[in-house]
Amino acid sequence: MIRAELFRYVGLEVSDDTLSGHYELDGRHFVEDVVFENIGPLRRPALVGVAELWYLLAGLSYYKAGAAHHVDFGDTPVGRHGRALFEAALRDGLGEFSFRNNVPLDDVLITGGQDATTYLATVDPSRVLIPFGGGIDSVVTLKELDHLDCSLFIVSPEAGRFAPLEATAAVSKLDVVRATRRLDPQILRGDDNFFNGHVPVTSMVTVLAALAALASGHGAVAMSNEHSASAPNLRWKSRNINHQWSKSGGAEVLLGDALSERVGSDFVMASFLRDRSELWVAQQFAHATEYHHVFRSCNRAFTQRPGDRATNWCGTCDKCLFINLILAPFIDRTSLYDIFASEPISDSRLDDPLRSLIGLGLQHKPFECVGDPDESAVALRYVSQLPEWGDVTRLGELARLTSPDRDFSELLEPQGSSRVPAHWLR
Repeated sequence: MIRAELFRYVGLEVSDDTLSGHYELDGRHFVEDVVFENIGPLRRPALVGVAELWYLLAGLSYYKAGAAHHVDFGDTPVGRHGRALFEAALRDGLGEFSFRNNVPLDDVLITGGQDATTYLATVDPSRVLIPFGGGIDSVVTLKELDHLDCSLFIVSPEAGRFAPLEATAAVSKLDVVRATRRLDPQILRGDDNFFNGHVPVTSMVTVLAALAALASGHGAVAMSNEHSASAPNLRWKSRNINHQWSKSGGAEVLLGDALSERVGSDFVMASFLRDRSELWVAQQFAHATEYHHVFRSCNRAFTQRPGDRATNWCGTCDKCLFINLILAPFIDRTSLYDIFASEPISDSRLDDPLRSLIGLGLQHKPFECVGDPDESAVALRYVSQLPEWGDVTRLGELARLTSPDRDFSELLEPQGSSRVPAHWLR
């Protein structure tokens, strides 16, 4: 396909409860709306500044359709840190998109944009908003922060709410702040002339969460992104390609700096799980038994079209396989089967995906939100030695082929640094 020439930021509209971002790709107009519930009015200077950050990032969902050579911000307030965030989101956040379409974006010219104004926000640091996806990560975050005044932030598509996410949120009994995304129908419908691929959606959700927090009296946003989210899937054309770029530590710093540029440093955005491994998260989740039969991490439950959504764990995708693997050290085999209604790690048909998870596959780590190969290999080695899994001999055979750099106990200790404020910790 032929790349477009020009992607333009046409304008942002902000009403009391709705954002509307307008864009043009070689003259073709797109608009995305986000409608909020349970918030105060958005038309306040500090909130409009955060909305402008969302507008910059949300444009990538439409930019990707043409992968234009030139991006023009026009008179959009961007700021120094906002520009750094956008450039990283374009080149690294669209890294998987670039790789899959063989479209390097190092040549993109970025012009226009104005300085950003800082409007200091008055915040209550004890009130924390938690973006919630219905999986083990955000469940652990809300459980660990239950000594604070927490609410959940849920983003749904216009087509309808996700049933397993709503059921999991209901167990928490926490208040919910909501947003509904209305993607432009042209993107949902598709076009033979459009490029397709992954966009850094978590970075967009993070900024929407910050806006929702400020508009509902919260002073912080607690993300649920682990240490291994920073690990790349592969290296391509001298650039690390990371499916989880917008969940990475680097993206967190860029997002934090860009938000501070708009509303000051009193407002906090940090990932509670930044210095934790996927195994530590699984260990904590094993104690949250009230969530075991409602949570869902299988992406087939979260497709845009309601009729295409899986009603149970599919048991065959990379995400099902990974979650099954990391929970197996902490939840007994019978209980684990009751959760999944299947047993992905004992399914010999999933040998190749399992090999990829633990770093033995011919392919790179899957383009999914899964842990790094070390974490998966350590989990497999541990599970293969448990008597209840002794009949699945292939687990031991595969485990003996791995040579992880860390052991089980190390992965249950903090990993690296964190931006979590002290009052979030018990």
